[in-house]
Amino acid sequence: MLRTILSWAYDRFGARYPRLALALQFQVAHLVVLGGLWMLDLYVELSDAQFWRIAAITQAAVFVENCAALLVVSKLLRPADPWLRGERNPVTALAAWRALAGLPLEFLRWGRAVPFVLYVVPVSVYLSFELTGRFIVPTFLILVAGSSVVLLYGIFLRFFAVELMLRPVLTQVSCDLPDGAPLGRVSVPLRWKLLAGLPAMNIISGVVIAGLATPADSGLEQLGFGVLVTLAVSATISLELSLLLLRSIVEPIHDLQQGTARVADGDLGVRVPVLGSDETGTLASSFNRMVSGLAERARLREAFGAYVDPGVADQVLEHGTAIPGEEVEVTILFVDIWGFTAFAEQVGASEAVARLNAFYELVVPVLARHGGHANKFVGDGLLEVFGAPDHHTDHADRAVAAALDLVDCVGERYGDELRIGVGINSGTVVAGTVGGGGRVEFTVIGDAVNTAARVERATRTTGDGVLITDATHRLLRRGHGGFVSRGPTRLRGKADEVVLHAPVRAARARRTAPRLQPI
Repeated sequence: MLRTILSWAYDRFGARYPRLALALQFQVAHLVVLGGLWMLDLYVELSDAQFWRIAAITQAAVFVENCAALLVVSKLLRPADPWLRGERNPVTALAAWRALAGLPLEFLRWGRAVPFVLYVVPVSVYLSFELTGRFIVPTFLILVAGSSVVLLYGIFLRFFAVELMLRPVLTQVSCDLPDGAPLGRVSVPLRWKLLAGLPAMNIISGVVIAGLATPADSGLEQLGFGVLVTLAVSATISLELSLLLLRSIVEPIHDLQQGTARVADGDLGVRVPVLGSDETGTLASSFNRMVSGLAERARLREAFGAYVDPGVADQVLEHGTAIPGEEVEVTILFVDIWGFTAFAEQVGASEAVARLNAFYELVVPVLARHGGHANKFVGDGLLEVFGAPDHHTDHADRAVAAALDLVDCVGERYGDELRIGVGINSGTVVAGTVGGGGRVEFTVIGDAVNTAARVERATRTTGDGVLITDATHRLLRRGHGGFVSRGPTRLRGKADEVVLHAPVRAARARRTAPRLQPI
């Protein structure tokens, strides 16, 4: 309910919300001081005149302190103002987050001894004269102790209330933070919040209970005794219980922090202990289920990526199988083994498949290094796409560089035992998922694809290891060692002749295809 109200207020007041909300929250200090005056009345019987005089003086002191606090808060909020005014970018978001998340601690650091010096000491001096008619050191010290209890309550109440008030803004700011942003240490760790907060609550509760349990005219000595007793209990019994509670809350969170760090390092086999069925136990169980899901996704991607290109696998896992078709300019590379059909007729199917697998084990990583997408395996041929699904403006250069690298790698691995032909063509295609009945594949459709296959067939005629069309040649931004023109060539299925070029590095390395030998 409160979170809904605060979110509504932030939506309503926008950039003014932090200062308005904190100004409103600071007024609670007036009620805290009235509560302290009521606590004093438990130990010392005050006349009506004394009660209202003390109330007027202390409320005036609170007003002055609130004004000073608002000035400090306004200064601490300045780094967040650009983001609050609408300048939403990672830089302003990080500055705003640090200012807002660190405000409670920075405000506490600013205060330090100021409230004690400017509030507790003067008020205690005044109360000493008001209650006894003169300044008495023991009375003054007792009043300082009692006023410090009230101040302690006010500090803790203000600290946690400021955190609560700023939460709607921090929620929005965190959405604009870049992943892995250097947040730093701007907040009080949960460990110290519990370690300081629980004993403090016991001190305040103990002093009030002691006052309720004693006669109204017991005097200030009883107040001093009550403060000492509650301090002793908080420093011993209460502290011990606080430490035990601290361990039960912080240690499971520490386990989750360590588990998260290991997951970030790639360890998806990590599991955190589930120590109970409370909130921390439920959180640990949820963490384990999440990591199990990530591991399953990784296994699915690994298995899926063995049958389709990893880039397509990522898109399918993220967006589903319906990757819409779009017209894109790409470069198609078609590679084929010369003489493989005759070789396959001489050997068994298992040996032919083994030779192909060994060949593709070399080829696919080489093409992937240049940004190619292994679109389709057609027997001893491979259709590779540059420019889809990952868009590259230099797709033609990538394809030519990959082809030259491929020819070199095949030559180093197989020598004269195996020869390949590579045909490259650029043009507009439709890229997307095609299929039905629960079976689809990512493919590219267009005349540019058919032309690349025909260009590869032309390598057997020209004797070149690599041939590219004039459409690809015009898109090149790099020299690639120069090209030799093969002139207009008639390709099967094409009405017009196509101008072909051969890279000098792969031009007529061998006029005839080598004959594959069984292995």
